[in-house]
Amino acid sequence: MSKISIIMGSQSDLETVNETIKVLKEFKVDFEAKILSAHRTPKEVAQYVEAAPDKGIKVFIAAAGMSAALAGVVAAHTILPVIGIPIETKNLKGLDSLLSTVQMPPGIPVACMAIGKSGAKNAALFALEILGISDTKIQAKLLNYKKQMRLKIKQTKIKL
Repeated sequence: MSKISIIMGSQSDLETVNETIKVLKEFKVDFEAKILSAHRTPKEVAQYVEAAPDKGIKVFIAAAGMSAALAGVVAAHTILPVIGIPIETKNLKGLDSLLSTVQMPPGIPVACMAIGKSGAKNAALFALEILGISDTKIQAKLLNYKKQMRLKIKQTKIKL
């Protein structure tokens, strides 16, 4: 049973979303990934999101570029947490995606991550932190992840 749903606005978003997928695989947490567009397949987005809780989905991660309405549309159709990943774009370097994802009207919350791959990685970690509130196995893996990250930094030798 998948706990996390990743929705991308298009196939071209996969390069960025692969950072999310890598983390979720590392933590061995079930997820599913879909391509659905807020603008090109709005009915399918609504149907998928509204049916997701029956499949065990607990958190949505939505990645989109340009006008990037996907995370907001997902949030409009669910009471589950929604994490938005603004995809970097050619023309505005993702600023358009960031503003579209972060500027939500009151009552439609979206947790917006940074633009691009670092945001995609953090989206996975944030989803795991949400699940870790009630899942002690995920919580333990997150504690170990942060411990390993801390040790790696402490052991880094400065190369002058």
